[in-house]
Amino acid sequence: MFRPEYSPNTFYHWHEIPVRFRDLDPLNHVNNTLFNTYLEEARIRFLGEVGQMQREFDEGKTFVLVKCTIEYLKQIKYPSSVLVGSGVGEIGNTSIQALQGIYDAETKMLLGTGISTGVWFDINTERPCRLPKIDKLEEMKVVA
Repeated sequence: MFRPEYSPNTFYHWHEIPVRFRDLDPLNHVNNTLFNTYLEEARIRFLGEVGQMQREFDEGKTFVLVKCTIEYLKQIKYPSSVLVGSGVGEIGNTSIQALQGIYDAETKMLLGTGISTGVWFDINTERPCRLPKIDKLEEMKVVA
């Protein structure tokens, strides 16, 4: 089970997200669907900082999400902020796994985890394609 304790070095990329009032459900905690939104927002920010991928985005290549597993560990309340850590897990020829943790920004308590797999996809051919060569890929791997 993937449950990393908070450490600034666990994940390669960190992104803080404020919890909005509209994120709440009738039970006054963040609705479970928003966990996925927080993970997605952090993944997009992470990918936006990888130069090699940014160039290929401009050529019509992108990730297609093929699997996402979320483990809900604690409630997220309002008002607060979450800190989402993102890093790399398994790497294939055309796919890459993202490992992520959602933490309370103040207490650093682990609130949820996400493991997702994306396939690098050529929009023009509508087919998977080989991942670009990514500098520092080993540094991006999760240290858990």
